Amino acid sequence: MEHVSLRSMTAFLNISITMLVACGALVLTSAFAYAQDPFDDFPMVISCEYKGTYHAFYLSRVTKDGTATFSASDRIAGTITLGGKAKAVGGSDGGSCLGKTLKELRESGQAHDLKS
Repeated sequence: MEHVSLRSMTAFLNISITMLVACGALVLTSAFAYAQDPFDDFPMVISCEYKGTYHAFYLSRVTKDGTATFSASDRIAGTITLGGKAKAVGGSDGGSCLGKTLKELRESGQAHDLKS
């Protein structure tokens, strides 16, 4: 009878340890996924002058390939990647942001991050 109890206790401990390891892995995976949020790499707003008017272009999406889309009122938008230059969506007339990198937009004060 004691042998069966030891066997049951060992099985219980093995299951408990397995569950703890699985929970730990889930927590680490969740933390890693949060740290890899693609929105963290881009400013939330880019300000550009376009045809004599200043617009706030808001970050609206980041695709799997790392292309961020910023959109403003009047149905105008632009895209940029971490290593690329700003491009207008639907045309080549992109105002004061056109052709600038994220670094250049930050240096010129046109890129705005949210502060907590």
